[in-house]
Amino acid sequence: MIGFAACECIIYNARSLKDKRAVLQRVMTRIRQKYNVSVAEIDHQDAWQRATIGLVAITSRSRATERELERALALIDSFPELERAATSFEWL
Repeated sequence: MIGFAACECIIYNARSLKDKRAVLQRVMTRIRQKYNVSVAEIDHQDAWQRATIGLVAITSRSRATERELERALALIDSFPELERAATSFEWL
């Protein structure tokens, strides 16, 4: 089962693209280290305070895929530098 989650995030304290990318790199590196998901910034690359992060997990069961994505999203929520505004899921 392939699961995809796209979450739009707001980074309130970012004053430049460099600030934004520093926060995103920290978040994405931690997700890659802890969970079996692929993660990338997929939209709003040129906006200072907005980002859309894409997460993909592939497992043999849909419940395991959903669990991995939920854990990764919970880790995103644990970072005080950013706020998750909207999340959408797709299943393939």
